[in-house]
Amino acid sequence: MKIATWNVNSLTVRLPQVLAWLDQHSIDILCIQELKQVNEKFPKDAFQELGYDAVWTGQKTYNGVAILSRSSLEDVIVNNPLYPDTQQRLITATCQTSEGPMRVICAYCPNGSALDSDKYNYKLEWYAALNQFVEAQMKSFPNLTICGDYNIAPEDRDVHPKYTGDILISPKERAAMQALSGLGLTDSFRLFDQEEKLFSWWDYRMMGFRRNAGLRIDHILLTPSLAQHCTACVIDKAPRGNEQPSDHAPVVATLSLSFA
Repeated sequence: MKIATWNVNSLTVRLPQVLAWLDQHSIDILCIQELKQVNEKFPKDAFQELGYDAVWTGQKTYNGVAILSRSSLEDVIVNNPLYPDTQQRLITATCQTSEGPMRVICAYCPNGSALDSDKYNYKLEWYAALNQFVEAQMKSFPNLTICGDYNIAPEDRDVHPKYTGDILISPKERAAMQALSGLGLTDSFRLFDQEEKLFSWWDYRMMGFRRNAGLRIDHILLTPSLAQHCTACVIDKAPRGNEQPSDHAPVVATLSLSFA
């Protein structure tokens, strides 16, 4: 089973690229962030033609998340019931696997903008509520994965030396992500030896991708029962080289599971 996460930065713009990528790869579950479209515009039929069930929540211009699965999705929760929010950033669903029910959470975590902004405080509050939600979900679902754009680079090795910002790498942000790991979640990418300077996001400006001046901010976290089945995790940089690409690349984790 291959589970992927991809911030597409407008599904309306990037739909042909997403469909082509899914057609070229054997992806069983794809978590998508930044739909940037209202619910009525979600291209459900296009994904159904490729064999995917889909759940989503969107809003005009900003945010929006979706889960695609080659098996039916059940028990859907939109947003975080512990944190009322008009921004559509979280969706959760269950699929049935050979190891029992697997809970899939797709998250588009806030950027934070700047350390002295209200958006930064919102980010920290949002993460604290996410932590509570995930902890509660893990009690019911030992097999759980949370996939998405975390807007946090966990360690210095996840940041290109030329990155000069302080947002996405501040101590409080990293502590918020470490709190998730403290629940028993594992960063699937770090289960394996990886090359240096592998990133999942590159700024459109200043030739960020050409210079590889990026950050690793897109992650697939796994509970212990899933981590023991994880056999690989890679960042697929190829779509970032497309014409009019998203500024993010897909991350793909492979698990020795199958759908039930």
